Amino acid sequence: MELLYSLVIAVLSGCGLYLVLQARTFSVVMGLTLFSYAVNLFLIGMGRLRVGQPAIISEGAQYADPVPQALVLTAIVIGFAMTAFLVVLALKAKGVTNDDHVDGVNEQEPSH
Repeated sequence: MELLYSLVIAVLSGCGLYLVLQARTFSVVMGLTLFSYAVNLFLIGMGRLRVGQPAIISEGAQYADPVPQALVLTAIVIGFAMTAFLVVLALKAKGVTNDDHVDGVNEQEPSH
């Protein structure tokens, strides 16, 4: 199960990196979103969550650590706000430059 979990994080990170390196704004936004999903999964995995254990600390009992869950919840909110901001920024840039290229300059292919 750990191998599958690690592979999912690796695939999300790889796809996010590929999309961030593209020249279109929508691809960059989607890449950053995939990166945030990968980080969220990584934080949950580092928490070593115990299934069926209470989140209450009692003497000598095993308990679920609430810190990774709180970090991921905060990261989800920040990631949503970041994605919304980047989408609005990309739409504004497209309106101003009339192009969705990251640099604002679309390189034309040479005509044959």
